[in-house]
Amino acid sequence: MDDRPATADALIRELEGHLLVAAARAEGRAEALRFVGSLAWLTDSQRDEVETRFEEAHLALARLSWERTARRGGELRAEYEERYRALRRRWCAAVLLGAALALAALALTTVRVG
Repeated sequence: MDDRPATADALIRELEGHLLVAAARAEGRAEALRFVGSLAWLTDSQRDEVETRFEEAHLALARLSWERTARRGGELRAEYEERYRALRRRWCAAVLLGAALALAALALTTVRVG
């Protein structure tokens, strides 16, 4: 079977994810190079090891931050959806009450006139 996403939206989300990880890796690599640049006493193999570990740690922190942001976004979405449902229920109740009052007023005026 093919692992490709079924829809264009899913493909775009997957591509955005890859681009985000690539950007985080590039940022991690740049910060690692800056960091090891200040450590002149490191050997070349130590420098490579520190760069690799720094980049991995940066990516792990970025991923954790993304997960927290996504989780909070889900929480906010749930809160807003609940508020929207409550508002919609109140609005529907108000419309029904208004319609009932208008119908009652119409019925009273029709009864008195007739």
